[in-house]
Amino acid sequence: MIKIVPDPPQPHIEITTAGLETFLEVGNPPVNLLRVQPGIPIDDAYEQVSILLGYIKHLLREGDMEDDHKLLGAADYLAALAKALMNDIELAKNKKR
Repeated sequence: MIKIVPDPPQPHIEITTAGLETFLEVGNPPVNLLRVQPGIPIDDAYEQVSILLGYIKHLLREGDMEDDHKLLGAADYLAALAKALMNDIELAKNKKR
């Protein structure tokens, strides 16, 4: 009779941001001013993206209703940050596969 032994549980490996994504181009020729910090747990990064998207939504609504270009500009900056953060999370997740 063969005894089947299950594989031992794999240790939990926490996925963290890669720190590769940059955003906010400045200068001529353009260079990226800011970069996502490496080593942030992706659960924390996802939480920040969620918060940013809530702020972006609010700024877009208020900026549109009030015709306030400063609010719309702030939403644009935050959207660039949120996009870079999401892209960096995806890079980190794909690197771990």
